[in-house]
Amino acid sequence: MAKHFIAIVWGLTLLFAPAASATEPTPKTVLIPAGHFIQGSNRAEREAAYLMDEAAYGHSITRKNRWYDNEGARSVVRTGAYDITLTPVTNAQYAVFVQESGRATPNVDRATWRGYGLIHPWSRTRRHAWKDGRTPPGRADHPVVLVSHDDAEAYAAWLSKRTGSIWRLPSEQEWEKAARGVAGTRFPWGDAFDPNRLNSHDKGKFDTTPVGAFSTGASPFGVLDVAGQVFEWTATPPRSGAGRWIVKGGSWDDSGCGICRPAARHTRPGVLKHILIGFRLVRERR
Repeated sequence: MAKHFIAIVWGLTLLFAPAASATEPTPKTVLIPAGHFIQGSNRAEREAAYLMDEAAYGHSITRKNRWYDNEGARSVVRTGAYDITLTPVTNAQYAVFVQESGRATPNVDRATWRGYGLIHPWSRTRRHAWKDGRTPPGRADHPVVLVSHDDAEAYAAWLSKRTGSIWRLPSEQEWEKAARGVAGTRFPWGDAFDPNRLNSHDKGKFDTTPVGAFSTGASPFGVLDVAGQVFEWTATPPRSGAGRWIVKGGSWDDSGCGICRPAARHTRPGVLKHILIGFRLVRERR
């Protein structure tokens, strides 16, 4: 009986607690040790990804547009040690940054959204947009989206100053190692795709979900939400540069899900504020 009472009180505390506060602790992180890992993909993996997409969508647009042909060759590389946030940064965590820095809240106007030329209608952005300085109702623990690459870097700079540690966006290589472990599996959990392990459109609700909800989709290091959920900004530009940055991970509107593999890579303009893109951070180890 006492245990049930404690559980109820704890649940009510979470329910009525503010979304964020100035005393919110540092984001939880996972240590990624120094050492080698297998990055990139080979022809067999890329072909399997195209076949998954074709089976899910009933067409071959990703193959025709050669989405996966620009992935790095499968190779062994080494990184130093670093910490990476357990999940993407949430609306609640971003709210503390907004409160203390005065940064504009995540949003996008109709004209700007139309100018992006994306397939999602502007009306769909409204459920993710902040209003009157507040996080969207019921989404405090969802990944923050509608943030540009510069917004993500500003959050990292603020958190660095606030904590005395060095926080930054992960490089593509750091992100990929955290997402797939050292053995080079095609997905965080292994080589076979399993739609029950991630938030994608295969079995998902076509929307973001609370971070960490898919614990069985954790990477070998225990990092969560690195497949599906939202794409994540990295600190790595493509070779062409041109104000674009590599994003990783796939999202809640992807099916298949070839793009959800850690080796997959996609580029987006840094100014873009998309309902499919959020971010997580790396903390440098001294």
